[in-house]
Amino acid sequence: MLLASCQTTPPSTTTSPIVSVPSTTPAAPLRNTRWVLRTMNNQPVATPTNGEPYLLLRNEEQNAEGNGGCNRFRGSFELPADGQLRFGPLLSTKMACPDLSTESAFLDVLSKTRTYQISGDTLRLFQETATQPSAVLHAVYLH
Repeated sequence: MLLASCQTTPPSTTTSPIVSVPSTTPAAPLRNTRWVLRTMNNQPVATPTNGEPYLLLRNEEQNAEGNGGCNRFRGSFELPADGQLRFGPLLSTKMACPDLSTESAFLDVLSKTRTYQISGDTLRLFQETATQPSAVLHAVYLH
């Protein structure tokens, strides 16, 4: 083992130049990023007339907030371990809207979320033991 660390010949070089391939988009931060809902249960989400559904996890405290497409919601969240995400009870306003199906499904997905993955500007939320994401959200950065 000691002899291997005392290499006397330089490492071999290739005749082609080393080309740096740009990596993919760096991962967006989980917190302080406005995550806009794009798909739920493998179905695209249409933007309701009252605004697009989104999620925001505040950086300063363990507060989650957002919009389900009609009503605003707020509650707590926790990050018990790397890649894990759990939401506490989410309270929402109660405005009358013509269709609350997207909002109800979104809040249900959040309540059942147990893990997450971020790749580039995409956040995927997973339920317990799920292999497919229950929701896919895209980042809109806050300043």
